Amino acid sequence: MWKLLKEDIDVVFEQDPAARSYLEVVLTYSGLHAIWGHRLAHFFFKKKLFFIARAISQISRFFTGIEIHPGAVIGRRLFIDHGMGVVIGETCEIGDDVTLYQGVTLGGTGKERGKRHPTLGDHVLVATGAKVLGSITVGENSKVGAGSVVLKDVPPNSTVVGIPGKVVIQDGVKVRKPDLNHQNMPDPVMDKCEGMEMKIAALQRELDQLKQAEERQKEGKPL
Repeated sequence: MWKLLKEDIDVVFEQDPAARSYLEVVLTYSGLHAIWGHRLAHFFFKKKLFFIARAISQISRFFTGIEIHPGAVIGRRLFIDHGMGVVIGETCEIGDDVTLYQGVTLGGTGKERGKRHPTLGDHVLVATGAKVLGSITVGENSKVGAGSVVLKDVPPNSTVVGIPGKVVIQDGVKVRKPDLNHQNMPDPVMDKCEGMEMKIAALQRELDQLKQAEERQKEGKPL
């Protein structure tokens, strides 16, 4: 248990350059408190003491702003950064070395029974405000861009951006650990807009050429 608690603290220092001391991390990091509260709640959940488990999870939610259902299965070294508004559903399964940012939802899509929440592989990063919904799998070493809505399975070593989320393969390069520079992810919506602007500019040039030809024709000048 002590080894697991130390891992939870150490990953904060690895991922957050603002962390200065063990005392600061232990006393002030709400993401860490939420993870520890979940580990306790999950213990009672596995013992089928569901009311105690939910009570602990709700107390943790009240103090941290992070809601983790006690039934969720969470791996080692989960890092929740600025975690206000993070929601993790009952049947979620989260691998090792996963990073979640503020406002992330790992939720369901309706009232279905059974496995209805996402599974995240090892070394996955889900950026600010992203929503991963339904019984889908996000493969290991993948990243979900800020504000994305993911409704389909994501293959390993991929990047997902947009609404609905679209997979962008990063030259086949495998991401071995979460990359905090998630603001540099590709933007397929912007790519589409830029492509439309180029087509509009080309059409405008053709239109100008036709107008010039028409004017020359009216003036009796050779085309």
